[in-house]
Amino acid sequence: MDHSGHGMTTDLPPFTLGRGLEFSPDLFFLLGCLAALGLYGWGVARLRRRGDAWPVSRTVFFTVGVLTVALVMCTKLNDYGMVMFSVHMVQHMVISMLSPILLLLGAPVTLALRALPVAGRGSTGPRELLLKLLHSRYMKVITHPGFTIPMFIASLYALYFTPLFDFLMGSKPGHIGMMVHFLMVGVVFFWPIMGVDPGPHRPGYVMRMLELFAGMPFHAFFGIALMMASEPMVKAYENPPASLGIDALTDQNAAGGIAWAFSEIPSVLVLIALVYQWYHSEQRQAVREDRAADRDGDKELEAYNAYLASLRARQN
Repeated sequence: MDHSGHGMTTDLPPFTLGRGLEFSPDLFFLLGCLAALGLYGWGVARLRRRGDAWPVSRTVFFTVGVLTVALVMCTKLNDYGMVMFSVHMVQHMVISMLSPILLLLGAPVTLALRALPVAGRGSTGPRELLLKLLHSRYMKVITHPGFTIPMFIASLYALYFTPLFDFLMGSKPGHIGMMVHFLMVGVVFFWPIMGVDPGPHRPGYVMRMLELFAGMPFHAFFGIALMMASEPMVKAYENPPASLGIDALTDQNAAGGIAWAFSEIPSVLVLIALVYQWYHSEQRQAVREDRAADRDGDKELEAYNAYLASLRARQN
């Protein structure tokens, strides 16, 4: 058997979905996914024990988000992704655009803040450290659109169209680091836009939509560039193993089509979530105003009526 630079087989049989979905765990991501599910489950259980509610929908979103990471990193999709550009692009798009959205809808930071115990006076515990991080200058920088949008774009162009990609693909730590980078870039890009968890950058809903669509044209153009290329553009995939029975250029064109399609699908999901959040925000604001009016006897309306009465008196 031939092997790549970090021990993955390169004489795989021709790709089929069934073969791609066979269990083939990457230990780093397997342990990471299990740890994420365990910690989230601990947080939910802690809230339940003290009688606090936690939306089931958030648990479902987070769980599915973790499972999407496991799907592309703990199956033979990861093996095929080392030698097929199209399969690698599926991994990239899922872990950078779909998984982050689902994870963020699970509101893990909010859960952590509610579940972690408050440290005693004068001491610092995990909850205090998390709050400090959320309010840090570092977090303000990495969640600002002036950083997130260029980073989101650079993760495509500066990676695939430079020797950096081939360097990272040459070792297992490099490949793992690249995939972690894709996940983190997706999280910091979508975090201010989704707006479920607290964070330092919290624009209005219109600005969130503008941020969402600011990066998507560059994403779509990247996919089109791969689809229309007349020669292989990424050295790592120039010579696929003969056992796969594929053409490198055809596979690259397929990768471009996948990248282009994924620039549209998550955008629609996020837009739906934003509209839903916006609607419920308006509903909550209306309820708060009604309660305030009930408490003070609607003094604002009374003041307005008094103002109209004073105008009529002046006219008379």
